Amino acid sequence: MLLTVMTKAQEKLIIQGGNPLKGEVAVGGAKNAVLKLMAAALLCEDVSVIRNVPELSDVEIMLDVLKELGAKVTYNKEEKFLTIDATNLTSVRASDAFVSRMRASFVVLGPLVGRMKEAYVALPGGCQIGERRVNFHIKGLQALGCECKLDNGYVHAKATRLVGDDICFDIPSVGATENIMMASVLAEGTTRIQNAAQEPEIVDLANFLVAMGANIEGAGTSEIIVKGVKQSDLHGVEYATIPDRIEAGTFMSAILASRGKGIIRNVYPNHLTIFTGKLLEMGAKIRLVEPNAMEVSADRRLDAMNFITQPYPGFPTDLQALAMTLLSTANGVSVVTESLYENRFMHISELWRMGANIRQSKNHAIIKGVETLVGTTVQSTDLRAGAALVVAAIMAKGESEIKKLHHIDRGYEKFTQKLQGLGVNVQRVPYDVKDYETLDNNEVVHSK
Repeated sequence: MLLTVMTKAQEKLIIQGGNPLKGEVAVGGAKNAVLKLMAAALLCEDVSVIRNVPELSDVEIMLDVLKELGAKVTYNKEEKFLTIDATNLTSVRASDAFVSRMRASFVVLGPLVGRMKEAYVALPGGCQIGERRVNFHIKGLQALGCECKLDNGYVHAKATRLVGDDICFDIPSVGATENIMMASVLAEGTTRIQNAAQEPEIVDLANFLVAMGANIEGAGTSEIIVKGVKQSDLHGVEYATIPDRIEAGTFMSAILASRGKGIIRNVYPNHLTIFTGKLLEMGAKIRLVEPNAMEVSADRRLDAMNFITQPYPGFPTDLQALAMTLLSTANGVSVVTESLYENRFMHISELWRMGANIRQSKNHAIIKGVETLVGTTVQSTDLRAGAALVVAAIMAKGESEIKKLHHIDRGYEKFTQKLQGLGVNVQRVPYDVKDYETLDNNEVVHSK
């Protein structure tokens, strides 16, 4: 049975590729930071303001989560700021209706346990790029004194009191580090999180919490120390989100893919050190024109290179698909190893359709660069794969169509307009009749 329900998600991009990009583009606030700041605002019995908030579907989902918990929220999209009044929370239940759609919303678990001493949060969802492990979150909360159990797709955590402890993760986990850091803000005594994630978004969250009145040291290193404070010590805060390093890497890739030249503004270069280093290894030209602006260019075919995705400060998994797309037309043979997510090579089959020569062996991809890609119809399989296919279409000869844009909308604000500002010939249009010939029940995504 075919469904023909039209939603915003059922739109497609049409891109005419093969033209060098030029111009300037400004990066927005970091998706992976702002969602956690929104959750952290639940800790405080006061009003907080978050600035530099990107207009994304993931932000809308997190707003729904906060409202469900009883927070009063106002989102000024024009001026890009959120006001969150968490003075009186009315629920500790974050339902499957929202959390299953976006894994980042699972981080309400930590602040709810910290403040309310109880949380009932659905297991995380989002892009299907691999297993969503919650054992680190649960073990960390148990160490703080929580009783945790899985109940029909929910994590139910409850404690009479939280007491700081030493918690060591087997491997660095961004989500678990964030949840335990937030939960321990109001715990008695000192909590040491060892083998903690070190991402810039972790640092941003810690800075937000410190501005709110928390006592946190070591964020950005492998050991984070949280000294518990009282509820009365916390107060509302006004805070600006850091720029999105993955969006910056996406536009860097797009410019290089077209052998163009452009300036990327509102970027923190030190957040992209290893990615920039790999691009330079390939033959890209990158220079700092201002403290927060980079000029990126390429005037020839890039060279092959190898990389392995690793937790920060290693090569980011969120830029793996974009780098692989660049390597698909590089001079020579490259090897990409994905060490973090078992399903993060789903874009390979779409790149094949565009003429890429890629062979997959378990978590390794061997890429033999071709002269050029050829435009065709493809569909995004997850957020970053979708962005990578846009870059592939920009570098390809001819016209490409990219479907399933709801993935891309999760993490890229005004993506079409920003690409057009760099000279990309791109339009976002509704599906036409022939698109529904292959759209079955499983592919329809219903909007809110």
